[in-house]
Parts: sequence; C-alpha cells; structure tokens
Amino acid sequence: MSPRSGPWLAKARTLLPTLVRWRSEFHRHPELSNHESATQAHLAEILKGVGFEPEIPTEFTGVAVREATVGKGPVVALRADMDALPVTEATGSPGASRIPGVMHACGHDVHMAALLGAALLLREELPRRRFRLIFQPAEEEGTIGGAGPWIARGILRAPRVRAIVGAHVDPSLPAGSVGLRAGPMMAAADRFRIRIHGRAGHAGYPQGGLDAVVSAAEIVTGLQTLVSRKREPIDPAVVTVGTIRGGSRHNILAGEAELTGTIRTVRPETRDALEGELRQRVSGIVRSSGLRASIEYHRGYPALINPPDPTERVRRALRAELGPENVRELPGPVMGAEDFARYLDEAPGCFFFVGAGRPGMPESLHSPTFLPPDETLCVATAALAAAAAALGSGVP
Repeated sequence: MSPRSGPWLAKARTLLPTLVRWRSEFHRHPELSNHESATQAHLAEILKGVGFEPEIPTEFTGVAVREATVGKGPVVALRADMDALPVTEATGSPGASRIPGVMHACGHDVHMAALLGAALLLREELPRRRFRLIFQPAEEEGTIGGAGPWIARGILRAPRVRAIVGAHVDPSLPAGSVGLRAGPMMAAADRFRIRIHGRAGHAGYPQGGLDAVVSAAEIVTGLQTLVSRKREPIDPAVVTVGTIRGGSRHNILAGEAELTGTIRTVRPETRDALEGELRQRVSGIVRSSGLRASIEYHRGYPALINPPDPTERVRRALRAELGPENVRELPGPVMGAEDFARYLDEAPGCFFFVGAGRPGMPESLHSPTFLPPDETLCVATAALAAAAAALGSGVP
C-alpha cells in the first residue's frame, strides 16, 4: 500500500534523484566490515559537499557529524551502518556491485543514503534543534561490531545524546510501510566453536580409535533439544550449528572434528542458561565416549530492546507521516541481531524496520538478488527525519 504523503515524505520525494545517486554510488562500491575506508572517504566528501563538518576517526572507518544543526536543546542522534557482505550479486542491475564477491545485500547502502537525506531535511526544517549523525562500520561483524568503538570514542557524549534513532530495511514488509514494537525487538547473538579431540585410526577397525565425527553428530542432535525441551515455548531462542568439519579421508577414523554455530536469545537469563547448558551437554556427550572437547564461546550483540516511551513517540510520528495502515506493529522479536542495541544500552531511543518488499523479490536479507525499490529510499529518509524530530521534542 502506498503511504500517504506527509510533510517529511513530500520533501523526501524531492530529493529522490540525489538519494538514488548516493545509494547507487555506495551500492557499486561495497566494502566488508572494518574495511570501509573508501566508503568513509566518500561519505566525508558528500558531507563536506552539502555543508556539514565530518568527524573522521583514524582508528576505525566510521564518519560522524557532531553538530548537524546549530540549535539549542537536547541532542538527538541518527545512525546508519556502512558495511557490505561477502555475497556475489545476481540482481542483473546496471548499477550492480563492481567489487567481485562483495555486495550490499543487507541494505546498508540504503541506510547511508537515507541518513544523508534525513540530515538535509532536518537542517532545513528544524535548524534550531540539535542533531548528530553517526555512520557506523562493521555492523555485520557480529561480535565487537562498530557501535562499540564509536561509543568508546564518546560519540554519545560532549554534549550527551538524549535520544537516538535507527532503521533497517526489511523485505518481509511491503515497500511503503514500516514496522516496530516496544520491548524486545531483536535477539542477542552469540557464537560458539566446539573442537572435539578423539583418536584417529583405521576405518575398518573403529574399535581402535575414538571417532570425533560420531561425537560431533551426537552433539548436533543433542543441542537441538536445548530449546525444544529445555525452554518455555513463549521464550524465544535458537540454537543453530552452521558448520561441521572432520576427518581427512574416507577410510580414516576422524581424530578431530569442529562445529561452529550461533545461539540467539531475547531474555538475559535465557542467554546465560543456554551457554551453561551447551557446555554441559557437550561435555557429557564427549565424556561418555572417552573423547575430549574444547569450547570457545563469544558473546556478541545484546538483545535490542526498544523502550516504551520513545517508541510510542516514534510510532505516533510515523502514523501521522505515513498513515496508520502503513505502520505495522510487529507481533514479536525477530531473531536477527543488531549492534544498535549497544546505543540503546547508553541512551533511550527507537529502532524500526522500513519495508523493502516487492513482487518477485526474495523476502530475505543477505540474498544475492536483494534490491530494494526506490520508494524505500524516500520512506526511510522521511521516517528517520520524522522519528528524530519526534524524539527531539520529547526529551528534556
């Protein structure tokens, strides 16, 4: 359904040729996490060209504008991520990635262009307010991410940010719509690596060895019941084994095997419990067969929790801008993760999804054919501006 044209959206539509050009430039030249040096330089060039003064760190590849406007009052920050994915593009678009094996398959090109557009609108319409722009690298990195370095650098201080807003495109929502919810919005994401140490031997005489592959298979199946039989059905959690490696030849008993995977949770107590249960389950399986295991467990991004009051302000602003029918209430948290959660641990704010779905396009991010329509650029730009304006009027 096409959104009605509120004042921010009407102004965003006048920027569409510029938004498309910016987005296309980012899309053609994607860069992986922590390698966004050309993107950093290009963003800085654009910002200077439209009259902003960019802050360019040397220790990581982000860009910021501390004072996007020179007014008074509380500071509201807007954030966009910058990095791409190791995906080979298959859109067939004339503006496709020119970097082999790297693609903006998660929409961060849209996010950057939309934040630039929102900054122009806010400066024009609300010059007496105070807004800060954060372009963040390495959101896809998954463990440390790019939010941490920015926070450590003091991007939320001097003066203190009183509210922050961010958005992500979502092909499961139709273009022209947005989606959000108060409370848990996205999951915490942890990684694990399990190394199983057995004893190699002749495959024809398995009694003489300790088969690491068999134990690996037991672990894969055993971990599945950590959620299905150990957690309440209303407590969202996922345990996924993503890779399994073991053995070197068909007739040699594997002496070593390795599993890697992820655990996604929403509740902090569930996060703690599943880590402990994974360790206990793996230890029990390998001990029962006389093998050993070593476990590396890395805590990644925390759960993204939208606080109620800022979320309600943003919800009302988006309904006024796009029409109530185009602002969807998400039924529950999604099990993807986002390091915008780290900003929300430091300042109140709101994160929401911007519809990017269209007929014939996969309802999945990270797809080699993911290509949001231009309408998504306009809606993302207007929604960010409307949300930031609403948050700025609602904090002391």
